[in-house]
Amino acid sequence: LRGLMVGFTEAVSLRESTGVHLRPWSMADGELLAALNTPEMTAHTGGPESAEKLSDRLRRYAEPRGDGAMFVIENSAREPVGSIGFWRREWQGEQVYEAGWAVFPEFQGRGIASKAARLVIQQAAAAGQAAMLHAYPRVEHAASNATCRKAGFRLIGVVDFEYPPGHPIRSNDWVVDLGQASSEPSPD
Repeated sequence: LRGLMVGFTEAVSLRESTGVHLRPWSMADGELLAALNTPEMTAHTGGPESAEKLSDRLRRYAEPRGDGAMFVIENSAREPVGSIGFWRREWQGEQVYEAGWAVFPEFQGRGIASKAARLVIQQAAAAGQAAMLHAYPRVEHAASNATCRKAGFRLIGVVDFEYPPGHPIRSNDWVVDLGQASSEPSPD
């Protein structure tokens, strides 16, 4: 497991042939995380977090944990354009991975999220600690649901969540069988 996480943190870049790059988060990415913590960027995830919670989040993103990985999404010009990652969770009595992402508004609509999601599918498959990767975008979040479809997730159905805790939401449950995930990026 340690070797797996070393591979994540020492990777210079994970890249899809279309120019989307993923790099591990570092403690130097505090301003980037703050830019992702705006009301607009967190509208579908419960709103902005406090400075203390954001500091904890940066530490979790930057430190290898062994149960997933978080990445900064960069475009072909190597500009940070968002964040994506995967982590383990229990879902319906099984250990699975969950994926999540955010792309800055000025870079949305270009296929960046779906390209980054395909790279994360490859990383989750390589990590090998869960057979399935799920994503749970809110039912009304058309862009994230389209990202799931374009990245190769299969829609299972609608589920009820509390996110953040105490706030009920309706989400779509999208899944990828990591045993069948290709190691090569697929075209858009």
